[in-house]
Amino acid sequence: MTQNSIDSQAVKVFAARKILTMNPRQPVATHVAIREGRILSVGTLDEIRQWTDAEPDTTFADKVLMPGLVEGHSHLMEGAMWSAVYVGYYERRGPDGTRWPGLQSLDAVIARLQEAERALDSTDAPLLAWGFDPIFFGSKRLTVTQLDRVSATRPVAVLHASVHLMNVNSPMLALAGIDEDTDVDGIVKDGEGRPTGELQEFAAMFPVYRVIGPKLSISASDNPEAIRAFGKVAQLAGVTTATDLLNDLSDTGMRNLVEVTRDARFPIRLVPAFGPQRNPEGGPDRVLEAIRLNADKLRFGPVKFIVDGSIQGYTARLRWPGYVNGHANGLWLIPPEQFVETFLPYHLAGLQLHIHTNGDEATELVLDAIETILARHPRPDHRHTLQHCQMADARQLARAARLGMCVNFFSNHIYYWGDAHYAQTMGADRANRMNAAATAQSLGITFGMHSDAPITQLNPLFTAWCAVQRKTASGRVLGETECLSVPDALRAITLSAAHTIGMDDAIGSIEVGKFADFAVLDEDPHEVPAERLGQLRVWGTILGGRVFEAPA
Repeated sequence: MTQNSIDSQAVKVFAARKILTMNPRQPVATHVAIREGRILSVGTLDEIRQWTDAEPDTTFADKVLMPGLVEGHSHLMEGAMWSAVYVGYYERRGPDGTRWPGLQSLDAVIARLQEAERALDSTDAPLLAWGFDPIFFGSKRLTVTQLDRVSATRPVAVLHASVHLMNVNSPMLALAGIDEDTDVDGIVKDGEGRPTGELQEFAAMFPVYRVIGPKLSISASDNPEAIRAFGKVAQLAGVTTATDLLNDLSDTGMRNLVEVTRDARFPIRLVPAFGPQRNPEGGPDRVLEAIRLNADKLRFGPVKFIVDGSIQGYTARLRWPGYVNGHANGLWLIPPEQFVETFLPYHLAGLQLHIHTNGDEATELVLDAIETILARHPRPDHRHTLQHCQMADARQLARAARLGMCVNFFSNHIYYWGDAHYAQTMGADRANRMNAAATAQSLGITFGMHSDAPITQLNPLFTAWCAVQRKTASGRVLGETECLSVPDALRAITLSAAHTIGMDDAIGSIEVGKFADFAVLDEDPHEVPAERLGQLRVWGTILGGRVFEAPA
């Protein structure tokens, strides 16, 4: 028996070909011991023996273990979307592992919608779809006339990949009560004042959400099956902790989150962030009440604000000279003059802010607001985080560093929309510095990188590849000087991502006392060519010592 006399029955030991710890003082190991869901010891077998005589489990003797991947900006609606029809440009993998081919023409989009419409049993149930992005189709737009070809009687709604826009047909316009007289910003109308069927941003989409219910809604925690489906999607990608970065914290949603995460079969830890813009009456007290429900697999606390829209949807707010193609500037979802009064109550309550800023004008004015707040009410280690922060330049990132802020870059954008940003939205110079992770690193900012699922596929290893290679879908390299090394990119999807959500004390590295959360890989990411980083096979995950094998 070991000198510490720990019951070997209470300890589980895993042996691996290599364990990548993300702990610079002990970067690699071969064995890890687990007790009560936490890491008891990590090192060689001889070192583990100081704690336990338990026989090592050799299931992973030919595998590589690394910290469970951390998705710092995603949404539970990724799980809800799969009850609708996928019509995106790129291939997508669903919760069951099925791969859905991308649709690279408007005719293909219409054809898939028509096929789905014919398959519906009910004669009046709305047809809902998601993932569409017009930026890939040049000047062509999805119109009410085209969607009326799908059905002239059944309401149809197609949510864009950005989730900041939606297209609907005539029956859906009628059902939602949208017509020539509807005066809401974001309802696009033609030269004669008739709605085109394109709805920009949440105020314009709200009448549709009111009649279709929660199926395409970001408030997916009201649906337990959506939470479970999200967990499956995350686990397939090696993720053990993920955020729901805009949650109503409704009574029903919180009950569902507690119930689902208590299930030992649920494979991830969830971090919901309260969205005051979706539930204005909640306030800081709503978050503080939710925190009392925190458990090992459920962590309330963050707060999410959205101040502008999406770059590819032309609803993000850009500084001069604006969009390179001359498009009008985007929309403010919170008036800038209200930033300080909107953010301040949550800062004073000791809560962490996650603020969506896609355009560089949005980033600039949020930095002004945070600087004002901190000057009046200093707070050490607040970790307020700029989310997306895609167009921030070196000066803005230096300001963020001085203010003690974190950043979470939308690195996937480089691949999916990099070509469009280069040619149509930002122009070459700004596209070459978008998602400037290397600059942030040089300034000492702790940063993560994300998928914003369901906007793009939830797959942190692919996100890391995007930051390492910075290649667009056409193969163009955007800003080679901003490329990260593989070790730095892996840190951004593990320990640094954990830091941005205030959980680096519990996850993100394989160290004594932390949760025993691991991603199980077939290969060492450091030993494969960098161009293969995003294609590494995830065998499965381990959460609190429990093994979850991914489908073959």
